[in-house]
Amino acid sequence: MSVAKTDKVGFVDRTKKLYRGVSNEMKKVHWPNRKELTAYTAIVLLSVFIVGFAIWIIDSGVGYVMGLLLK
Repeated sequence: MSVAKTDKVGFVDRTKKLYRGVSNEMKKVHWPNRKELTAYTAIVLLSVFIVGFAIWIIDSGVGYVMGLLLK
């Protein structure tokens, strides 16, 4: 039984150490303010729109060419 108790204490200590480490790392993170967050969100949405539009154009072109070839 002493082995199981030692393992449990080790697990609890390791878990506490993990959360302390995570907490310390989260304090080092640069959290954006509202203005930065808005700008970053706009850039991401614009990028997604542009890439989606490009994929749609390419897909339409390939579909058109395949349609001509299979006729």
